Amino acid sequence: MEARDKQVLRLLRLELGAEVLVEGLVLQYLYQEGILTENHVQEINAQTTGLRKTMLLLDILPSRGPKAFDTFLDSLQEFPWVREKLKKAREEAMTDLPAGLEEKGRTGRRMGWGAGEEKGQKCQTVGMRT
Repeated sequence: MEARDKQVLRLLRLELGAEVLVEGLVLQYLYQEGILTENHVQEINAQTTGLRKTMLLLDILPSRGPKAFDTFLDSLQEFPWVREKLKKAREEAMTDLPAGLEEKGRTGRRMGWGAGEEKGQKCQTVGMRT
């Protein structure tokens, strides 16, 4: 999952939790599409409340590959208002990123003076994995 999509899930975490997204077909769709494993579905369903189920789903999704966010959006057929909110937040996150930082999970980090560098030299931008 791309960094911006992880950020969107984190920023909207409490709002998403309040929607109890795990009821209905969401989990089954994510399982069908290979985003969740059978163990994930069982672990989520073992939670005692809808809030805990949704929070666990939100904990699992970021580690489920590059298609997880888009598949999650597709799974929200029963929750069109949630899907639209996520899409809007994703678009805003894309416009907030400086040019060139929307590449596959990379962010630029400015590096300052290091050993042997003199004051006044320009800093360089280095890609770092997040």
